[in-house]
Amino acid sequence: MPRAWKYGDNVDTDVIIPARYLVTGDPEKLGPHCLENLDPEFVARKQPGDVIVGGRNFGCGSSREHAPIAIKGAGVPCVIAESFARIFFRNAINIGLRVYESPTAAQGIQMGDEVEVDEAQAAIFNRTRGERYEIIPLSPFVQEIVAAGGLMAKLRRELQAGGASS
Repeated sequence: MPRAWKYGDNVDTDVIIPARYLVTGDPEKLGPHCLENLDPEFVARKQPGDVIVGGRNFGCGSSREHAPIAIKGAGVPCVIAESFARIFFRNAINIGLRVYESPTAAQGIQMGDEVEVDEAQAAIFNRTRGERYEIIPLSPFVQEIVAAGGLMAKLRRELQAGGASS
């Protein structure tokens, strides 16, 4: 069962991926440095499927797309937060990183809790505490982008299929 790695409010892009690693956009090279200045043990201790939980304004700071790329490169399938900086939110969607706004989940989930995201029910289940939290749903179009692996992947598929579907 995936565990939560919980951080506070205003986790900025410089903390998600330090500027010294911005010489590449390769997820495999950025992933090992994800959150290293905030939590040096994160990458070494996280397990496949573990999720990041933030507070308000997750991903604030510079508009670099490297931040969600680093999270995805670290093997984290999604970020749950009370709210996201708008540019981080858009960059995450563009690269196919799942982001879920849920104020109640961000407040209720604690570090190490076992959590499960169920998009079909628009809910996050905290198995450790026996709680259910609502997700603010994404539009169907945005869900399509994320499911395709990002905006460019969606466009490539549509072009190969002979045109846009939406």
